[in-house]
Amino acid sequence: MGYRFLADGLVLLHLAFVVFVVGGGWLAWRWPRLAWLHLPVAAWGVWIEWSRGICPLTPLENAYRRRAGEAGYSGSFVEHYILPVLYPAGLTPETQWVLGAIVLLVNVLAYAGLWRRRRRNLTRSGRAEGAP
Repeated sequence: MGYRFLADGLVLLHLAFVVFVVGGGWLAWRWPRLAWLHLPVAAWGVWIEWSRGICPLTPLENAYRRRAGEAGYSGSFVEHYILPVLYPAGLTPETQWVLGAIVLLVNVLAYAGLWRRRRRNLTRSGRAEGAP
C-alpha cells in the first residue's frame, strides 16, 4: 500500500507541475519573483512536448506502481492521464507539438501582459523618466 500511495502522490505532484507549467505565468502577475522559477519550468514543459520526451516523474511513478503490485503504463504522464480526457484517440507527434505550442502561447501572453503592466506602472510613477 505504501508504494501505491507514493505513486498516487506522485501523480498529484505531476499534475500540479503541469498546471504550473501552463499557468504559472499568470501567477507571476501576483508574485513577480515567481517568474524566476516558472520560466525554466515552462521551457522544460515546451521542450519535453516538442522533443516527445518523457518526464522523469513518469518512470518513477511506474516503478512505484510495479512495486505495489500494479501494472505500470507506457508513454508519458500527459499521454496516460490528460490526453484520454482531451483526445480519446491517443497522443500523436502532431498533438504534442500543439500542446507545446499552447503552453508557449499561454505563457507568452501572460508575460507580455505582465511586462506591459509593469512598464505602465513605471511610467505612471515617474521612474521611467529617470526620477528616483
